[in-house]
Amino acid sequence: MTQARRALGASGEDAVAAWYEAQGYEVVARNWRCRTGELDLIVRRGRTFVFCEVKTRSSDAFGAPVEAVSRDKQVRVRHLAARWLEDAPMRPTDIRFDVASVLAGEIEVLEGAF
Repeated sequence: MTQARRALGASGEDAVAAWYEAQGYEVVARNWRCRTGELDLIVRRGRTFVFCEVKTRSSDAFGAPVEAVSRDKQVRVRHLAARWLEDAPMRPTDIRFDVASVLAGEIEVLEGAF
C-alpha cells in the first residue's frame, strides 16, 4: 500500500471518529489488531458497542465505498468483534455493525449495515 493510500485511509478514519464523537459516542479503539485481522473503529454510547468498517475513496470510479464490504468481510468483522468482546471492559447490552463511507470528504454512515 502506498503512503498516499495509507494517508487517505487514516484521514477517513479520523473524520468518521469525529462524526461518532459529535453524535455522542466515545471512541474505544482504532485499528485494533490481532492475528486474524483488524477492526477499523470501535465506539460506544452507554453499553451499546458499535464496530465500524470505514471505507475511504477519492472517487467512485470503482464503485461506492460501501460496496467494498463484501459478505466475506462482514463475516471477518463479526469474528474479530467476538474476539475483541472476549476482553471488553464491560458487557454490552447492544452490538451494532456499521459501515462508514468517505467519498471526496463526504461521510455517510450506514448504521446496522449487517
